[in-house]
Amino acid sequence: MNTKVTFCCVLFSLFCLSLAEHVNLRVETVTTIATTDEDFVCATLDWWPSTKCNYNQCPWGNAGVLTLDFGNKIITNAIKAFSPLRIRLGGSLEDQIIYQFGRQKEYPVMKKKHDGLFGFSEGCLPKKKWDEMNHFFNKTGVKFTFGLNALIGKKNSKIHKGNWEGDWNPTNAISLMEYTMSKGYKIDSYELGNELCSGGVSARVDGPGGFYGKDWFDSFLQNVEPGVVDGVTHHIYNLGAGDDKNLIHKVQDPFYLSKIAQTFKDVSVAVNEYSPSAGAWVGESGGSYNSGGKDVSNTFVNGFWYLDQLGMTSTFNHKVYCRQALVGGNYALLNTTTFIPKPDYYGALLWHRLMGNKVLSVFHEGSSYLRVYAHCSKKEPGITVLLINMSNSTSFQVSLENDMNLYPSLEAVKRKTSKPMREEYHLTPKDGNLQSDVVLLNGTPLKLTKSKDIPAMKPKLVDEFSPINVKSDSIVFVHSNEAKAMKPKKIILMFDFLIGLSWHLC
Repeated sequence: MNTKVTFCCVLFSLFCLSLAEHVNLRVETVTTIATTDEDFVCATLDWWPSTKCNYNQCPWGNAGVLTLDFGNKIITNAIKAFSPLRIRLGGSLEDQIIYQFGRQKEYPVMKKKHDGLFGFSEGCLPKKKWDEMNHFFNKTGVKFTFGLNALIGKKNSKIHKGNWEGDWNPTNAISLMEYTMSKGYKIDSYELGNELCSGGVSARVDGPGGFYGKDWFDSFLQNVEPGVVDGVTHHIYNLGAGDDKNLIHKVQDPFYLSKIAQTFKDVSVAVNEYSPSAGAWVGESGGSYNSGGKDVSNTFVNGFWYLDQLGMTSTFNHKVYCRQALVGGNYALLNTTTFIPKPDYYGALLWHRLMGNKVLSVFHEGSSYLRVYAHCSKKEPGITVLLINMSNSTSFQVSLENDMNLYPSLEAVKRKTSKPMREEYHLTPKDGNLQSDVVLLNGTPLKLTKSKDIPAMKPKLVDEFSPINVKSDSIVFVHSNEAKAMKPKKIILMFDFLIGLSWHLC
């Protein structure tokens, strides 16, 4: 019996070892392939009332902007931790909101309406709520994007239902802007309309942003005067409906997740060709529509999709990526009722703190379940690499290679003699449960402090020249000082021969 037990243990150990795959990861550091905005990570707030329901659930509670508690300490600290966080206020009901400014005579109260857009009547943004909101944003340092109602003045066509015709009446929007300027409120940008372009969702016009359609986008950008548009937004819900039984499999399938890449490429190409002074934005993305998927969108496993989206869009030169939502629905970064951060909140915060705006080319010949993205580091020299292991059975031993370490500086040589260290941030689900709403950082659960502050997110230090251990079902951020991205900083020429080089890009 003892012999059999020993034999089984040996077989088990050999089996485990066979599941560790070595990967050589090469980062092209000679130049950048794209750039993002410094505040690439963005989150949305929405207008949905508590009566917004799908699939026999009503996951919004009081998270809609008209009822949201802006005095809540957890929300305040969650936003302050980004310093700053970009927030976009918009959503499906955006084009039914009247602003309590100027000579507007009627201020409707939003309620259920069978034949209304998205099943609701028009609603009102009270002046008091606008003041409260802006005071909060000023206190927390938010970079604020506000979505304007693009249907004021337009009428639903009697012949082509759903197609809204006529000229936009900007009077109410101008009144809001004038009041905003008079109060000294800081609005970073305004967005016109929500999901009205191309085929539209509940309504469509010959104007503003929403889901990408090549013909519509190309035509629109060709007819916009230079310098008029600063950003071109499109929305992404590439995972389908929130009640899709295959949702949990989709977010772990690299082949499925790659299908959306062509859209990002097409948008980037169109913007670069027809409106190069503007930037491409993902203005809203929740993965799965109708408030997201219960027990998927709000758990660790969703991070495979979300962080892969951040990485993918950045390589296609998108400047901003707005996650639906900061709070509200199943896909929010914060719990709808307690406001406690979900796993994706911490993933977004690590990206914001570590990944700079210069995007680098990176590739490997290993499994497609290992997704990798690389940027110049945000605040320190060197590069930061994001590794996403979607495999539930294979871990990876990753060796990081830099293509331009040809002429190491004297400082670099000295560092190598003193055993340089790199910083690693390993994210894993609690108890190995992919549908856990608790995430571990380097083995420690990330929880709010007793004072309701966001916990410190400290890396573990690892020998720079050892492989990166990427466990199955894990996400890893790695900051390396040694693998610096390079470009010529100083060139010495003598007798037409290049004899000295000093490099520094990141």
